[in-house]
Amino acid sequence: MLIRCFLLLLILLPGGWLMAAYTGISETTLSKVQQAYGMPARKRVEAWRDLMADSTLKQTAETTRLRVVNDFFNNVQWLEDTTVWGKTDYWATPLEMLERNAGDCEDFSIGKYFTLLELGVAEDKLRIMYVKSLTYNQAHMVLLYYASPGAMPMVLDNIKKTIEPANRRTDLVPVYSFNGSGLWINKSPAGQKVGNSADRIGPWRGLLARMRNEGLL
Repeated sequence: MLIRCFLLLLILLPGGWLMAAYTGISETTLSKVQQAYGMPARKRVEAWRDLMADSTLKQTAETTRLRVVNDFFNNVQWLEDTTVWGKTDYWATPLEMLERNAGDCEDFSIGKYFTLLELGVAEDKLRIMYVKSLTYNQAHMVLLYYASPGAMPMVLDNIKKTIEPANRRTDLVPVYSFNGSGLWINKSPAGQKVGNSADRIGPWRGLLARMRNEGLL
């Protein structure tokens, strides 16, 4: 359904979007999380905050940062949007995902993407990619990491939890990918760039607006 809806999501808008650094997760935010979702939710959000602020982790190899972030979010339980949000398609912010300790494939990929940006991984090395999962015969979303331009990307996934190069993921068929700076139509892991902004994807715009309201952008 997500693949069929792709053209409906491409609402062309001018302009781009630049990644801004997190302004931090305040005590006010943590108190609101605790009041609404309990102490376990607060602890999850605190763990995420501490991960992003880990100066030692920021100095490690990018492959180490990928593994830590991939493992962190893959501890969250997978649930469909209809169960968590009562909607067929909802792109949750990382905060929303951790509050509820639940999300679907888009939420996992989005959480990993923004966290790796905060840990110093360059945006041009990261792309969120829609794929078709041949194993489940349905649309799916993963995060790609390119060590260098033109390199075979590594796939961060919530289904297959180990990070593997894309050429080993023969169960995934690329459809399109994006980050804060561009949109690519994918016939291969590299893809063909078709725009300088992901703002043309409606759910992405809504996600960014909510993250700004949360004080995270």
